[in-house]
Amino acid sequence: MGNCSSCGSTQVITAKLVHEDGRLQEFPYPVKVSYLLQEHPTCFICNSDEMDFDDVVSAVHENDVLQPGQLYFALPLSRLGQPLQPAEMAALAVKASSALMKYGGADRKYCCRRKHLAFSEEEYSKPHRSVPPAIRTGAVTFHRSRKGRSMDGSDRRGEFSALLSIIPE
Repeated sequence: MGNCSSCGSTQVITAKLVHEDGRLQEFPYPVKVSYLLQEHPTCFICNSDEMDFDDVVSAVHENDVLQPGQLYFALPLSRLGQPLQPAEMAALAVKASSALMKYGGADRKYCCRRKHLAFSEEEYSKPHRSVPPAIRTGAVTFHRSRKGRSMDGSDRRGEFSALLSIIPE
């Protein structure tokens, strides 16, 4: 109650295409690869998830549709079927990161963020004064002492300690 956001999220999951010149193009609607190839006849489209070091760069089929949430590259036809060297992959990663930062920086500076919180009913069923038990996330759990005081009674606020555990396979 009372923790409402004053603006709604208008963010849509899009397919993102990084062009040779570093430009980012987003598609909030289905787009066939054949349409992009007509616009850019000297390029082919590849999915970033299918690119590996020293592996051959393959094109997305022209009848396929770009998938929302995926990152694609428009590369020159001369790169088709060529192994991807580590330096080339690093250059593509920098190009994609730069394009994403450029898009997400100035254009979205007034966008609000939502935090999704989940609480279990049994954690809060009994009234208590201490901070609720930590939620286990992976192999590390964080605990905070009561009322911002450390266990030895000193007044060091905001002190956290990590308890390591194992993850069963």
